[in-house]
Amino acid sequence: MGVDGSGGVGAQRLDRWRLVDQCAKPGLDGSQGARINLSVVLPVYNEAATVGSIIDDVLALDLPDIDIELIIVESNSSDGSRDVVAGYADHPRVKLVYQDRPSGKGSAVRAGFCHAAGDILLIQDADLEYRVEEYPIVLAPLIANEANFVLGCRHSPGKAMRHFEAARHMSWLMNGAHWAFTTMFNVVYRTKLRDPFTMYKVFRTSCIVGVPFTSNRFDFDWELVAKLVRLGNIPLEVPITYVSRDFDSGKKVRFFRDPLTWMVALAKFRFTKLTAADGDPTVALPRMPVRSEPAPLAPVRLEPLHKGSPNGAAQSETLPSPQAANGSSQPEDGSASATSLGSAGHTTV
Repeated sequence: MGVDGSGGVGAQRLDRWRLVDQCAKPGLDGSQGARINLSVVLPVYNEAATVGSIIDDVLALDLPDIDIELIIVESNSSDGSRDVVAGYADHPRVKLVYQDRPSGKGSAVRAGFCHAAGDILLIQDADLEYRVEEYPIVLAPLIANEANFVLGCRHSPGKAMRHFEAARHMSWLMNGAHWAFTTMFNVVYRTKLRDPFTMYKVFRTSCIVGVPFTSNRFDFDWELVAKLVRLGNIPLEVPITYVSRDFDSGKKVRFFRDPLTWMVALAKFRFTKLTAADGDPTVALPRMPVRSEPAPLAPVRLEPLHKGSPNGAAQSETLPSPQAANGSSQPEDGSASATSLGSAGHTTV
């Protein structure tokens, strides 16, 4: 699947992707010709009309030297979305994670991180606001080792980000609010970003090793970008195509509730801790245990440098190491029984 020369403001970036593909590309570990594993995290809640199309588009992608796994986190939808995603349970590149109740996009994305095994993480929405075929645009800087963190920027020259024909005042208000929030983020975090709240966030999995995440709703977008920026991973923004849907079409941002959580996130994640101990249920990807070697001539045995490796019964928001066997998971609030990732790649949390 590709993008023709006339499609999307990001189409010109595809020329660069093709140029990179003509050369022998190093893997993320620096080895020539190594294949890259991409984990796509897809949170789903009441998106029955579009989620099947999105899943099909992701699974149909054929990117050079990239293997894609799709992690679908379904949050107990009321519109039949769970039945749609259940149809992909036996697909070899799909992992299904079932949540007992909807707790917000951030909660679903964090649950997806816990099951990711890829070198790169990409967050994908279940609606049609973004184009799956533009993955090469957001992946190109990581493949070329130009960045650890990429944002798909929704701004087009001379065009408003959102335009609701039936509610122009609402689109004007939301566009103005976007610039206000972006300015505040840039001032607080000393960045020069144009679209820190875009859905297309793509980064090396290593960026979140040992980093705790706690946000459940759309404030997760603020937390993720804020913490990666503070850790030195300044995002590179690349232009993408974006067609915003309005509230009547299923947009889930709450006009009054969510901005309040964003203001809290703006201040909170400027000063909150950036690392946590292994075993902390808020850590998406725990650090690998550090092993000490015995001193060659030492008469006594050295103690391990790090004793806090997680056991097999990790919390639902804690991702075992890729080398570890799939363990059981327990929701953060403890409300559901623990289950393990089965051979069909399906988990309930």
